[in-house]
This record gives sequence, C-alpha cells and structure tokens, in this order.
Amino acid sequence: MLLALPEVQALRALTADGRLLFSTRIVRLFAYGFLSVVLVLYLAQLGLSEPQIGLLLTLILAGDAIISLWITSIADRIGRQRMLLVGAGLMVLAGLLFALSRNLLVLTVAGIVGTISPSGLEVGPSAALEQAALPQITPDRQRTAVFAWYNLVGSFATALGALCGGMIATALQQRGFAPLASYRAIVIGYALLGGVLALLFRRLSPVVEAPAFQRDDPQTTTSVTARRWLGLDRSRMVVLKLAALFIVDAFAGGMVVQSLIAYWFAVRFGVAPALLGGIFFGANLFAGISALAAARVAARFGLINTMVWTHMPSNVLLMLVPLMPTLPLAILVLLARFSISQMDVPTRQSYTVAVVDPGERAAATGVTTTARTAASAAGPLLTGALLGASWLSVPFFLAGGLKLVYDLALYLSFRAIKPPEEQARPEDQAAPGTTP
Repeated sequence: MLLALPEVQALRALTADGRLLFSTRIVRLFAYGFLSVVLVLYLAQLGLSEPQIGLLLTLILAGDAIISLWITSIADRIGRQRMLLVGAGLMVLAGLLFALSRNLLVLTVAGIVGTISPSGLEVGPSAALEQAALPQITPDRQRTAVFAWYNLVGSFATALGALCGGMIATALQQRGFAPLASYRAIVIGYALLGGVLALLFRRLSPVVEAPAFQRDDPQTTTSVTARRWLGLDRSRMVVLKLAALFIVDAFAGGMVVQSLIAYWFAVRFGVAPALLGGIFFGANLFAGISALAAARVAARFGLINTMVWTHMPSNVLLMLVPLMPTLPLAILVLLARFSISQMDVPTRQSYTVAVVDPGERAAATGVTTTARTAASAAGPLLTGALLGASWLSVPFFLAGGLKLVYDLALYLSFRAIKPPEEQARPEDQAAPGTTP
C-alpha cells in the first residue's frame, strides 16, 4: 500500500542524477541551518552593533542575488555542473573568511562575494540550477511530488543543521570555550561542508545540462542567448510578473529570517543556543512535512490555489508570535506557522518551471530566485534598525501584512494560467491568451 502512493512512486523513480541532486540539497541546507542559528550571535560577539548586523545581512543577501543572477544567466552556455562547483566554492570562501576575520570590511566583502544564508533557507545559484535540471529527469505528473520531496529533505536537513549547530555551540561553551570560539567552530564547519558539496557536484552526469550544451553546440547556444534578455524570450512576461510578486513576499520574509527570529527569542525570553536549535529543528521539521503534503493538495485543488490558501493563515500566525505572553506559547504559535508555511514552496517551484518554455527554465528559475534573494536582502536592514530602536515586535506585523498582500495579488494575477497537468482537465483550461 505504501509503495503505491504517488509520492513514494515519485521518489522511487529518481535517477542517479536525481539522487545526487537530493544529496547536494541535503548537505547545503544542513550547512545553512547549522550556521543560521548562531550567525547573528557570532556577529554580535565580534562586536558588531544591531544596525551593523542588519546592514551586513542585507549586503550578504544582495551579493548572493547578484552572483546568482550572473551564474544562472550563463550556466546553460558554460555548463550547469561547472557553475554548481563555483557555488560550492563560494560557500567555502565565505566560511573561511568569516572564521578568520573580525574586520567589518572583510566580512562585508566575504558576504557579498561568497555564499552565506542568514535565514537557513536557500541562497546562491545552486537551488536555481538544480530546479532547472530536475524537470528534465521527471515526468510532468510527478514533478510537484518530486519538488515536494526536494523541499522536504531540505527542511529536514535545515532542521538537523540548526539542532546540531545550537547543541555543538552550547556543548563547547559548557566545556570552557568562550562564546566567540564556540560560534567560530560552527563557521569553520560551514566551510568544510562547502567542500563536501563540491565533491558531490563533481559526480553529476551531462544529463543535467541544458539541451544545447548536451549537444555540444556552442553556436546554437550563443545565438539563442544573444537574442534573449537574461536567457528569457517567450516566457519573459510571465517570469517578470512572477518575479515582481515574489519580490513582495521575499522582502517580507527577509524581515523575519531564521537568524533574526532566533535573536528575537534570545532577547525577548533569554533562550540559550541549544534551545534555539531545538526550536528551529521542530520548526523546519514541520515545514518539511507541510511541503510533502503540498503535492497531494495541489493535485486536487491546483498549484495556485495551494500556494495562496495555505500561505495566508501562516502569515496570520506569524503576526501572532510576538503577541504571545510566554515562551511556550510563542514556540507553539511559531511551530503552527511553520506547519503550513512551506506548502507554497514546492508548488511555487513546480509552477514556475511548468508555465515557462522548457528551454528557458534555468533562466526563469535564476531570475525569480534572484528577485527573491535581492528583495529579501532589504528585510534584515529594516529589521536591524527596528531592533536597534527596541521595536522587537514590529517586523512580525509588517512581514505578515505584506505577505497577505502578495497572496491576494498572486491569486488575482495567475489563477487563469494553468500548468500542463491542470490544462489536461477541460474544466481547468486557461482562458485564451493567458498561457506563455
């Protein structure tokens, strides 16, 4: 019975390259979660003020956006595997420089050029390139389920990383290490995990490359690239509309990244790193389960409906977190929020690659991912200023309100544009002229 479930069948159908892409996702998200719980605490121990930390996190995310846009725009011509290796190298670079220096300028340059995740979520070019490759080795009917598993394993990896990061930092401090030294050990571990990621990327086969690159036809690839804007042609308007809406959602999300929520819990309730790790272990565990459930919900109600109507209550719960008078209640509401907050993620990823031209998937995921990363970069800057002014609760209210605006705008703009598997049902056909 269990093996007959569509979600299980999708997982069993993964090719060797698919399993490798899942493995790289696990290592990368473990590293992001591992660092995110202690990142702001580490920067504070280095002597940075709250506004400086907010500015640094903003510059980190902005740098990730610029680097990602450049890499994804040339990946189909240069080679996706090569660009994935570059992304892993940027993780190693950032981790080493953060561990070796306390100079704000060096940290800023390392954050802009390298890859650091303040939120515990995806940053950098790797996810966009992986998401462009997965549909090439996955049938349409299993695409959303595969993306759901892809996000599930990522959430579990983030959760385990957050738990391990918090526990290791606390264990080191209990053995006599200064807080700064314990956090620096986590940063060094992050750099080492970037090296592991590079080893895994080297094992990918040419199947993950763009079709023109697989044919070894640089003339065709160059001519196609020349007439496109950032690799987009037929899908340009759809991608730009999606990116514009994702900007609103990502800016709001940037105000409440995992590192800043962890800091909020530490300031508001005096929570220790080990407990912070446990909180976000549970949060990401619930998030992962919700991502897997999204495939079944989307199969019945559609991708857009699932994206919108599961996201709205999670935003209301986000605004309720700072209103809780006790730590247990705040944790409970946060976990409830995470239990449905990620159902829009695999559906969003699946929808994006489904409604664009197959030859433009890498560019589409690159542009939309970069738009999200760039917008989220401004969030920590605002939150840092608000925290510096002792307005601890305001970021939660602003973020939740903006996300509700995004949900309504997305539904009104894209409810008529259906992916292929939904167009197969006559009652779900999009209105003429609405498909890309």
